[in-house]
Amino acid sequence: MIELRSDTFTVATAEMRKAMAEAKVGDDVYGEDPTVNLLQQKVAKVFGKEKSLFVPTGTMGNLLAVLSVCDRGDEIITESNMHIFKYEVANIAALASVQIHPLSGVDGKIPLDYIKNAIREDNIHFPKTKMIALENTHNMAGGKVLDKPYIDAVAKLAKKNSLHLHIDGARIFNAQVSLGIPMHKLVENVDSVMVCLSKGLGAPVGSMLVGNDELIAKALKYRKMLGGGMRQWGHSAAAGLMALKEGPENLLKDHQHCKMIGESLSIQPWIKSVDYSTNICRFVVEKEISNKLIRYMEDNKVKIQRTGNFFRIVTHLNITKNDVEKVIKVINDFSKA
Repeated sequence: MIELRSDTFTVATAEMRKAMAEAKVGDDVYGEDPTVNLLQQKVAKVFGKEKSLFVPTGTMGNLLAVLSVCDRGDEIITESNMHIFKYEVANIAALASVQIHPLSGVDGKIPLDYIKNAIREDNIHFPKTKMIALENTHNMAGGKVLDKPYIDAVAKLAKKNSLHLHIDGARIFNAQVSLGIPMHKLVENVDSVMVCLSKGLGAPVGSMLVGNDELIAKALKYRKMLGGGMRQWGHSAAAGLMALKEGPENLLKDHQHCKMIGESLSIQPWIKSVDYSTNICRFVVEKEISNKLIRYMEDNKVKIQRTGNFFRIVTHLNITKNDVEKVIKVINDFSKA
C-alpha cells in the first residue's frame, strides 16, 4: 500500500531503530538523560535560539508556547485556517484560558493591515493581545511557504506592539529547504518555534519547542503539568537526532515527488482545482465521483486523504520515485475507467 494520507506515516529506518535501542539514557525529568540533552542543544543551535525542549507532540509544543507567554483572558492572533485554531481541540481555550482571534489569510499569510487592526487597544472591555502565531509551511494552504521577508515584516509589527511572535513550524524544514536559506536566518526575528521531528524528518515521535531561556524554563514546568515528563526518553531522542541530521536533505526529493503528482492531476478532466507546494497536494473533484475515486485508489493500493470531494496527498521519505510513477499511472487509469 502506498501511503499518501500524511507525512506522519513515515516509518523509522533500521539505522534509526538501532540508534534508539543503543541510546544512552537517564531520567529526563531530572534533566539527566544525555541523549535528550544533546538533542535539545543541537536543535537550539540549528534555530539560533538559547534553548529548546523535547515534547511528545507538536500540539503540546504549541500549547506550551501559549501557556508560557499568555495569562488567562489574553488573546492571540492567528490565521483562520491554522492548525492551532482548527485541529488542536480548542486546547488553548480549554487549558490556557486564552482566546484566539482568527484572521483570513492568503496562502497562509495574514495581510499586515489585518494584524495591525486586530491588535487590541487598552480598553476595559477587551482582552489583551499577547501573541501572533503563524504556520510555516501552511498545511491548509497546501504546504505554502511563508518567506523570510513576510516573517520579518510580521516580527517588526510584533516587536513594535510588544507582542510575542510564535511559529507553528511543524513542517518548517520543508520551508527552509524550499527557500534555500539557513534555518537560523529564517527565524532570526521570531520569538519561539515549534518543529515536528515526526513528519517529513522521519522520527517516530516527538517535537521541539525553541525559544529563549525564560520561555523554555516556563514550558518545562508546564510540560510536567500536562504529563509530558517522559523519563528515559533518550530512546526517542536518538531517533530525533538522526531525523535532524539526515531528514532535511531528503525533503527536496519529497517536493519533487509532490510536483510530479500535482502536474499529473492538473491535466485530468475530472479535477475542479488542484494546488501543490512543497510536499502537500490538495485537489477538488466533481462531487459525484468522490466515492468512485477513493475506492479506485484503494483498490489499486494507494491511500489518500479525503473530506467530501476535497482530497489531500502528502509525499514523504518512504515514498520512492517508483511509488510516484505508480500513483500517476493509477490517476491516468482512473480517467480511462
